[in-house]
Amino acid sequence: MRLRTATAIIALSSLAAFAQDNPWRLVWADEFDQGSAPNSAAWNYEEGFVRNRELQYYTKERPENVRIENGLLILEGRKERFPNARHQAGASDWQRAPEFAEYTSGSINTAGKVAWQYGRIEVRAKIPAGKGTWPAIWMMGDRKDNPKWRGWPFCGEIDIMEHVGKAPTNIHGTCHWGVDGTEHKHRSKGAYTLNHDPKSTYGEFHIYAIEWDKDKIDFFYDDLKYFTFDIAQADMPDGSNPFRQKHYLLLNLALGGAWGGEMDDSVLPARYEIDYVRVYERK
Repeated sequence: MRLRTATAIIALSSLAAFAQDNPWRLVWADEFDQGSAPNSAAWNYEEGFVRNRELQYYTKERPENVRIENGLLILEGRKERFPNARHQAGASDWQRAPEFAEYTSGSINTAGKVAWQYGRIEVRAKIPAGKGTWPAIWMMGDRKDNPKWRGWPFCGEIDIMEHVGKAPTNIHGTCHWGVDGTEHKHRSKGAYTLNHDPKSTYGEFHIYAIEWDKDKIDFFYDDLKYFTFDIAQADMPDGSNPFRQKHYLLLNLALGGAWGGEMDDSVLPARYEIDYVRVYERK
């Protein structure tokens, strides 16, 4: 797989959406066009039962769930029994109590390897359909070289795209942040309600993007800007702001869970296909 930097050349035909006078310069990209698995120089795997009481067990370095195929990154959710490596007999919590998972899927991120502060982050992807599916493109504040880093939600979270299969006409863009030691606040457009057949959303590739600077984050579905987040809302009393620091990228396909809801097994296996990730900075 080829990781491109500012010195790399990318075919002009693939960037036709940007005119010659566009304000952006490509600084990093993964086109997912080489190899059979995500490049370990840029990507980490999540493993296990991770968050939100989701049904899936994220597997590591398992091509059934995460692979490169025909120039695409494939994250695949499956109905299958899989051993829980973190199982502890007698445990009561949802992550360690099960001896086996009944579903598997994939989640990768760039934490500690590559992160960005400001710019245009753009992902071209085709999301799966069906109740219980929950694909996402999101970012979290990176702890690398950040002595003031604190965990979620204080590190900040930018949800570039979330889609839950039980609400097929909605695309969600959200920012989350922590205000103090006891309170989690978030601001959200809630959702962009599609003005066309939702089948074209999960049956076709679309570009999900943010344009981020020190003052605001704009959220895009293809060329449509549907939400603007005012970063000043997240100013902390000490003068810090979680959205004025580097964030890393996560790509995952969750199944069920607190928001994904009831799983319709008939839609599995479900494929979440990512064509590319491109990061731009202003010229």
